[in-house]
Amino acid sequence: MKRPLHLHIIYTFVRETYAMEKILLSEKHKQLLFQIPLLRELEQDAKLSILDKLDYSVYSVEKKDVIAHQGVPCKKLYILLEGKLRVDIIDGLGNKVMIENIIAPRAFATPHLFGTDTTLPATFTAMEHCTLFTATKESTFNLISQNPKVLHNFLCITGNCNVCTVSRLKILSRKTVRERFVVYLFENKGNCSRIIPIAHTQSELAEYLNVTRPALSKEINKMTKERIIQMTGKSIEVLNEAALKGYVG
Repeated sequence: MKRPLHLHIIYTFVRETYAMEKILLSEKHKQLLFQIPLLRELEQDAKLSILDKLDYSVYSVEKKDVIAHQGVPCKKLYILLEGKLRVDIIDGLGNKVMIENIIAPRAFATPHLFGTDTTLPATFTAMEHCTLFTATKESTFNLISQNPKVLHNFLCITGNCNVCTVSRLKILSRKTVRERFVVYLFENKGNCSRIIPIAHTQSELAEYLNVTRPALSKEINKMTKERIIQMTGKSIEVLNEAALKGYVG
């Protein structure tokens, strides 16, 4: 008998989560843990007590393993200690859209842990071998409520995630390949810098912009010939900023 879609998602999530290998938290992992914004700049005594307060587990995750599925309630604090994750959503038309890549060390899905709607908005998949730290919702709440600095960090992270969502929507709201690419450039451009580092491969960037790779490559070549930009390796130099602004004004 065919399993209903929502039950299939939950079943897959449970099966794949328990397939991850549980490992011990090493000294290296502890150092990485305190590099994430949520736990950064804490006093030494606070650091020593955090692991005693958290009910946590550490997992070794293989490439292509799904850590969490879109549509499933967020019941844990997730921290990627090592590796890289890909974040995808299924939109209203059933299309798979890449949202971003998460590079360790970083917490993810944090705002959904205590929100009114705790449903995860995306699927998180390992792009390479990863190390994952998780903590129960209850122990995370106790930690945040007992430590003002961690509470402050948590509120900042939540606000920043909302900014990221707005940035993503700015890109997807644009109709043409060039407009989406230009918005991406301005989102990643420093205030005074003409050089923009590109964190994605061209294939990843095409998925991020929700366009085809050939279409993106064609547009980049056109903009290069028009002397608007110059691409060298994984960076882009802005040659004509006024022309760029004209596409998003």
